[in-house]
Amino acid sequence: MLKRPFDKTRLPSRHVTEGPERAPHRSYMYAMGLGDEEIHQPLVGVATCWNEAAPCNISLSRQAQAVKLGVKAASGTPREFTTITVTDGIAMGHEGMRSSLASREAIADTVELTMRGHCYDAIVGLAGCDKSLPGMMMAMVRLNTPSVFIYGGSILPGKAPQVDEIPEDFRSRDLTVQDMFEAVGRHQNGTMSDAALDMLERVACPSAGACGGQFTANTMACVSEAIGLALMNSSGMPAPYESRDQYAEASGQAVMNLLEKNIRARDVVTRQSLENAARVVACTGGSTNAGLHLPAIAHEAGIDFFLQDVCDIFRDTPYFVDLKPGGAYVAKDLYDAGGIPVVMKELRKAGLIHQDCMTATGRSIGEELDLIDREADGKVIYPIENPLTKTGGVVGLKGNLAPEGAIVKVAGIPTNHQRFVGPARVFDCEEDAFEAVKARGYEEGEVIVIRNEGPAGGPGMREMLSTTAALSGQGMGKKVALITDGRFSGATRGFCVGHVGPEAAQGGPIALLKTGDIITIDAPNGEISVDLTDEELATRKAAWSGPRDTIYASGALWKYAQLVGATYKGAVTHPGGDAEKHIYMDL
Repeated sequence: MLKRPFDKTRLPSRHVTEGPERAPHRSYMYAMGLGDEEIHQPLVGVATCWNEAAPCNISLSRQAQAVKLGVKAASGTPREFTTITVTDGIAMGHEGMRSSLASREAIADTVELTMRGHCYDAIVGLAGCDKSLPGMMMAMVRLNTPSVFIYGGSILPGKAPQVDEIPEDFRSRDLTVQDMFEAVGRHQNGTMSDAALDMLERVACPSAGACGGQFTANTMACVSEAIGLALMNSSGMPAPYESRDQYAEASGQAVMNLLEKNIRARDVVTRQSLENAARVVACTGGSTNAGLHLPAIAHEAGIDFFLQDVCDIFRDTPYFVDLKPGGAYVAKDLYDAGGIPVVMKELRKAGLIHQDCMTATGRSIGEELDLIDREADGKVIYPIENPLTKTGGVVGLKGNLAPEGAIVKVAGIPTNHQRFVGPARVFDCEEDAFEAVKARGYEEGEVIVIRNEGPAGGPGMREMLSTTAALSGQGMGKKVALITDGRFSGATRGFCVGHVGPEAAQGGPIALLKTGDIITIDAPNGEISVDLTDEELATRKAAWSGPRDTIYASGALWKYAQLVGATYKGAVTHPGGDAEKHIYMDL
C-alpha cells in the first residue's frame, strides 16, 4: 500500500510529537525503537483486554499483532496497550461476580485515560468477554475518535464422550459452559455421577474464545457489527482460527481510512444504529444484558436510549436465529451460515434496518448488505417471513413491581408458557437462594425472588447463572419463575426476570415483597405485578428499614456503588455526552 501523508496539525498526537518543545517526548519514542517517519505519522491505540484469566481473552494478544500490521500498512504507527477484564464464567456464583459490571466502567475509564494521556489519534479495540465488549465500545464513543472494534472470537463447541455414564442428552449436543452449570444441577439432584461431571468439565470448553452460545459476549459481538463499529462478519469466526488475523489486519487498515476521512465513533453510533443493534439482539434471541449495555453506549454519545426503548424494538422484531441457550446452535454455526450480514439482510427484507447508518468501512449499512450474496439457510437462520416466533427473544416488563421496568428472555419458551402467576419465595441475596435451590427448599409454581443484588445494593449487579442453571438441572426451569434486581447471564434459560427497577437498595417495590405475595409475570402483555394495593405498598414502604448493609465499605466496589445510576439508564457512573464541554479529538 502506498504511503499516504497525514496532516497532524489538527490531530491529538501533535501534542506529543511535533515542534521543538516536544523533543523530550520524542526521545521516549526513539527509546522504543521508533524512527522519524513513525513518530510523525498518526499514533493509533491498539487496545486489548488480553489476560490469562479465561479462554475468552487468551488469543487477543496474537490478534493485536495483526491489527498493528494493518495500521502500519496504512501509514499509521500502532501503540499497543492493555486494560483489565473480569470474566463472568470465572466470577460466577461467588463474591467475584460483584466485580463484573463494575469492570465495564473500569475498562471504559482506563481506555479513555490511556488515549488521553498519550494523545492517540484513533483506536482499534479488541475484546473477548462479556463486559469488555461494551466497555471498549463505550470508550470509543466517549472519546469520539475514529474507531474500529474487533471481537476476539468464540470458543469451539465441546463434545461429550460417548459413554453410558454421561446422560444421553449431553452426549447428543454441542457443549458450552452453560451445560456445565446445568450439569452441576444434575449432580446435586443425584442424576449425574462424579465421574460423568469430571469427564464433561474436561471437554466442554475445548479451545480459546468466548462462550459459544448467544450469551452476552456473542450478543455484544453481533451488536458491534450491527451498530457499525466492527467490520461486517468480523465477529463470527471462532477464536482459534488463525484466519481471524485477516479481519484484524483489515481492521487496522480500516481505522486509518476513517482517520483520513475524519469519520468518528459518533458518526457511526447514532439513535438509528442503536435501533439496528437492538433489532439484531432481538432476532438472535440475545442476552438480556444488551438491555443494560445499549443504553450505556448511547449515554456516552448523549443519546437517551433506555431499557424501554430497547424493549419496544424487541417487542416488534421477529425471532428467527436458532441459537443457544434458547435454541440449538452455537456461534460457529451462525458464522458457517453467513453470520450477521445474512441476519441483517433478512431484517432489511422486512424494512427493519436503517440502511443509511455509517459503518467502520466508511460505507453505509445498506451498501455493505448489497455486497452480501448469501441467504438464510433455514436451519440456523430462518427466513424472516417464517420466524421461530413473531416477537423478539427478549421482552420488557413494567408494572407495580417494576415501575422503571424489567426484562425477560423468552427465546425458546412457547408462547402459551409465557405467563406465570404464583406465590413469592423471597431471598435477600443470591447465596441464600442457591442454598435453598440446592436443598430443594422451594415448591413448584413459586416465583423465586432474589433482591439486594442491584448495581448499588449488591454492589455490582451480579448474574444468577448458578441458581438458574441449578433449577434447569433439576428439571424445574419451566416449573418455577425467578425475578431479581440483579442480572442474568446470557446463558440463562427458563422464565427469569432481571433488571427489576428501582432496585431494592433504592426502595423499589421488590424491597417490600414478602414470601407468599402473589406475583404475575405476563410476557405477552409486558406486565410484572404483585397482588397488593397501592395503600399496602405505601404502608410497607413506610415500615421499610432502608438499604441492607454490605461488607463493601471502601475500595472500588464502594466507589462504584456511590456513583452508579439507575438500571434502566444502563447503570452508568458519569454524566455522559450530554454534560461534556469538549470533544477529545478537538483539543
